[in-house]
Amino acid sequence: MSQPDSASPCVFYSPGTYGQEDSVGFLMKRALGLVLQETDRRLAPHGLTNAQWGPLFKIRKLGTTTVAELARQMNMDAGAMTRMLDRLEAKELCRRVRSTIDRRVVRIELTPEGERIADEVPAVLSDVMNELLTGFSVDEWENLKSYLRRMIANGERFRGEGAG
Repeated sequence: MSQPDSASPCVFYSPGTYGQEDSVGFLMKRALGLVLQETDRRLAPHGLTNAQWGPLFKIRKLGTTTVAELARQMNMDAGAMTRMLDRLEAKELCRRVRSTIDRRVVRIELTPEGERIADEVPAVLSDVMNELLTGFSVDEWENLKSYLRRMIANGERFRGEGAG
């Protein structure tokens, strides 16, 4: 079987026959919705929501960081990140620490409880993903990741073309 030309888009859909149930976008959205729903359910005993684990986990990975850097890393605007950090700080999972060198800089760091919970997140996420991938072979799992990465690369290329 020959490979399609990667520079030209394929025509898998047409307006006259387009159906939501066959849309890759719809199927990905449904799958992601199930991931998010199950992640929320499993993180609830840890006092976290699906939206909260990302910043907590990212701070754990980066060490201390600024609100602006964390927002950039998470693809969020600074205002939304500030509100998220307010909630995490209220749960005593992180704290804001003003720099002693430059008082304009506020760094975010995890509390010991935040570190403990952030360390538990990968096990929860692994369980959710493994259960949703039940019945997949290793090859199918690798192929799925490859296909999604290719779609992401295509989308980023199109976004780059639109910016110019």
